[in-house]
Amino acid sequence: MDRVNHTAVSEFVFLGLTNSWNIQLLIFVFSSVFYLASLLGNSLIMFTVTSDPHLHSPMYFLLANLSFIDLGISSVTSPKMICDLFRKHKVISFSGCLTQIFFIHFIGGVEMVLLIAMAFDRYVAICKPLHYLIIMCPRVCTLLLAAAWTIGFIHSVVQVAFIVNLPFCGPNELDSFYCDLPRFIKLACTDTYKLELVVTANSGFMSIGVFLILIISYICILVTVQNNSSSGSSKALSTLSAHIIVVILFFVPCLSFYTWPFHPIHVDKYLAIFDVVLTPFLNPVIYTLRNKDMKMAMRRVYGQLVSFSNIS
Repeated sequence: MDRVNHTAVSEFVFLGLTNSWNIQLLIFVFSSVFYLASLLGNSLIMFTVTSDPHLHSPMYFLLANLSFIDLGISSVTSPKMICDLFRKHKVISFSGCLTQIFFIHFIGGVEMVLLIAMAFDRYVAICKPLHYLIIMCPRVCTLLLAAAWTIGFIHSVVQVAFIVNLPFCGPNELDSFYCDLPRFIKLACTDTYKLELVVTANSGFMSIGVFLILIISYICILVTVQNNSSSGSSKALSTLSAHIIVVILFFVPCLSFYTWPFHPIHVDKYLAIFDVVLTPFLNPVIYTLRNKDMKMAMRRVYGQLVSFSNIS
């Protein structure tokens, strides 16, 4: 009987974002345009960093990896959401739902640690410029990247381990457009109050902890520069502004989902769209428009591609 309860629900039904045809059409256009733009933008950053020798430095190594992570964030939920917008019956299999939850937390965990690595890179570059290449050597960059993937994997495995054996015997409707972990747990045919606290605390404490580490690190950088040079703080602020904007864009939805459960459900839905569609697009825009080296490198790569096509 216990086995039956575990397998009674073979699929989940998404209630989606809205029943309004006009709003669905608007969301479809918005999501499709920004999803494709994020794919192109992040792919362009990865290709440019890989192709241009001038960008073979620790900062751009980490930036290319952030772009790779952003490709994953946008691709875990966006394609299905876009395809489901005009479907009357929006479903996902039980295993598909667990897979989606796993990769959401896996990739999200990797990005959190990667943002810490990028903040550390900026700290060394601004506060210890003479030792930058010694401290941020290829071995250290590789270790930072390996740590990001390892921590993200462990975080996600722990989350899924809490829920994989929960009994689901109905209902099977999720008031969302993707497998949202807090709402997924509420559908289990058992008392999940303590489990909800544990799972929420896992993601909530991780989000708050990483966010505080990043904010404190940026404050320390600015204070250090201000004490050493009265004219250097504006340059440091200009360098850090892109990182700070990216951190805010990434963490505001995360903190909202896991640390502030009192707002209406529809707010969560639209914050989720912002998180999975708009943020991965804004990251490459922020880093390219505010970075002269990146813009120059893109021009060089474009020129080389044009020259190659003319020769061919």
